[in-house]
Amino acid sequence: MSTSPQAADGLDQEPTTSRAKRVLLAKPRGYCAGVDRAVVTVEKALETYGPPVYVRKEIVHNKHVVETLQERGVIFVEETDEVPEGALVVFSAHGVSPAVHQEAEERNLRTIDATCPLVTKVHKEVNRFARDDYDILLIGHEGHEEVEGTAGEAPDRVQLVDKPEDVGKVNVRDPNKVVWLSQTTLSVDETMERVDQIKERFPDLQAPPSDDICYATSNRQIAVKAMAPECDLVLVVGSQNSSNSKRLVEVALQAGARDSHLIDYADQIEESWLEGVGTIGVTSGASVPDVLVMQVLDHLSQRGWDGEVEEVTTANEKISFALPRELRKDLKENPDAPKSVR
Repeated sequence: MSTSPQAADGLDQEPTTSRAKRVLLAKPRGYCAGVDRAVVTVEKALETYGPPVYVRKEIVHNKHVVETLQERGVIFVEETDEVPEGALVVFSAHGVSPAVHQEAEERNLRTIDATCPLVTKVHKEVNRFARDDYDILLIGHEGHEEVEGTAGEAPDRVQLVDKPEDVGKVNVRDPNKVVWLSQTTLSVDETMERVDQIKERFPDLQAPPSDDICYATSNRQIAVKAMAPECDLVLVVGSQNSSNSKRLVEVALQAGARDSHLIDYADQIEESWLEGVGTIGVTSGASVPDVLVMQVLDHLSQRGWDGEVEEVTTANEKISFALPRELRKDLKENPDAPKSVR
C-alpha cells in the first residue's frame, strides 16, 4: 500500500461523515532513537555473548518486541536478584536508580545500561538540583519504571506529582527553591496544566533547563493533533503499559477525533469501531516497530479502506544515539565471534 506525503496545514477541514473511506497516516510515528538504541542493544548482546541475556523489566513497553526477544533467548526479570550471580543483565530504556546499580554490583553482575540518553538527562538534573538543595517536584505517573528510577536518584528531595490532587499534598522547605521536572513520555498539554497548578502554590517555581518531555513524544502528539480533527477514528498502535502510546489516544480525542483506541495488533480492531466511519487516522507509540502499523493498514484495506494512504508529516526525525559504551567496547574488540560473558 503506497503512501503520499501531505503537509499538516493542507488537510481538508470539511466533515468526514459524507466522504469516501480514506486513511491518514501520522509521521513521525513508531520507534524513537532511544527505543531503537535499547532494542538494538539487546539484539547485539545476544549476537555477541549468546543467550541467555537477562533484561531487568521490559526493555521497552511493547508486547511484540518483548515476545520476539524472548523467543531469541532473552529472559526478562522484575529485579536484579532474579539474575544468577555473575551473569549479564541489561537495564531497560526507562532507567534505574543508583540502588539498582549498587545491587547489581554486589551480585557481581555484568551490566549494560540501555537507559535512553534523554532519561539520563533528567537523572542528571535531579542530581544537580539536589546538590543545590532544591525540593524537586517530579511530574509523572506513579509506579512507572522511569519515575521510580528518576526519583531514586535523590529520594529525600523528590516528590511525585501525578494527579491534580497531589499538588495540595506537596511540602517544601523553602518556596523559593522549588523546581519541577517531568517523566519524558507525558502529554505535553497535561504536564503544563500540572505546572500551572503547582505555580499557583509556588509562584517562584523553577523550570528544568531544557524540556524533559522527549522530542519523540512531543512530535508524535503534534502529528496526531494535525490529523485528529479530520478523523472519525484514530487507531494508536501500542501496548497498554506504554505511557506515550496511551497519551496519543487522549491527545487524539482532545484534538477532535470522534473515537480513538489503543491496539497491540491489527486483529484487535473491532468491527463495531468501523461502522459509519469515513476517515481513519493511524499512528503508533515510540516503542512500536513499523511492521505492526503496516499490518493495520493491510487490515483496513481488506475492509474497504483500500485507497491511497495520505501521510500527514509534521516533522522529520534524524536523531540517533550511540550504543552503550560497555557494548561498544566488546563489539570493537570482537566484531564477529560470540563469546561467553562468564
